[in-house]
Amino acid sequence: MGHMEQQYRLQGETRAVWATAICFVLGTLAGVLLLGAEPRPLTGVGGLALPIAAIAGVIAAAAFIVSTRMHRQGETAAMPRWQAVVSDVSEVALTVVFGAVTAMGVLLTAEILAVGLRGLALAAIGGGLLAGVAAAVGGRFAFGAGIGLRTADLAGLLFGYLVIGTLFAMVTAADPRWWESNFSQLGGGAGSWAFNGTLVIAGLLVATVGSYIGRDLHRALGDPALVRIAGIVTLWAATGAALAAVGLLPLHRVPIAHDVAAFATLALFAVAMVSTATAVPGPPRALVITTVGVVLLVVVAVVLCFGFALFSVTALEAIVVGLGLLWMTTLVRVLAIVAPPESRPSARTTLRRGSSPPARSGSA
Repeated sequence: MGHMEQQYRLQGETRAVWATAICFVLGTLAGVLLLGAEPRPLTGVGGLALPIAAIAGVIAAAAFIVSTRMHRQGETAAMPRWQAVVSDVSEVALTVVFGAVTAMGVLLTAEILAVGLRGLALAAIGGGLLAGVAAAVGGRFAFGAGIGLRTADLAGLLFGYLVIGTLFAMVTAADPRWWESNFSQLGGGAGSWAFNGTLVIAGLLVATVGSYIGRDLHRALGDPALVRIAGIVTLWAATGAALAAVGLLPLHRVPIAHDVAAFATLALFAVAMVSTATAVPGPPRALVITTVGVVLLVVVAVVLCFGFALFSVTALEAIVVGLGLLWMTTLVRVLAIVAPPESRPSARTTLRRGSSPPARSGSA
């Protein structure tokens, strides 16, 4: 590591520390002002969890915006308009995602603390400090992401968010025996917003991961592969939209539309998976082995579930999602190896025409 790079990274760490402190102060002040003087429990009706989650989520989203403006200003200056728009849309989506991830993490933590600290009630000062801690943790994470975000980081974020959101939906489920049917049962009842909301945000995150996969493929393959890359990004966007539709169309309200969206998500993911794997330069043996292995294991799991009834549909869903995330982890790690880390502005003003854009100041 060169001296200049070391100084830059140390400077970034110093900024992250200051950002954490500022988020703590803002969260504490907001909590003291908004939570009121009367002691309130952590969860339940009138509990602290929801307002603290909202405070922390908003501050984390703001921290990501500030960090992005500080560290990535001018990144899109040399890009044609269409490429800059894709980058900006991804940034907006990530702002929403970091706010939602922080809020969901706070809600799950509150449920766990409520079990371990039964009877605990906090007034404005105590609740404000708790909000400050939540905002500091979420803000630090989001601020660091704004400094430099890789596709592998997004894949890890997707995995973590799905786990956090699903666990929260489990502990707040109206039907404690939901697992006897399938995960979609978590989308019904009083606490259905937790599971359905998790799917909507996860769908947004899947589409954003697809955008970053397209970015990495363009860095590795260049403009000649733009049309193919655009098709892959579109497939990932459609997969994310279908996953979000699963949450927006709950099983207990529109069962047919829900099932169609669920099967569409699986089909689109499979097509996006194969299309992406075949587009990666090489293709690397690790990715080929993982792709073939995941496809075979999914087929075996489906046969064992429906053909021999060895486990429930809930277990099958967990297996399929787990294998899908395993494949995505391998993909993004391979892309991190084969794709250059530097930004690569396209020389095309559109995806179909090869004319060069006018020169613009700034670096990418």
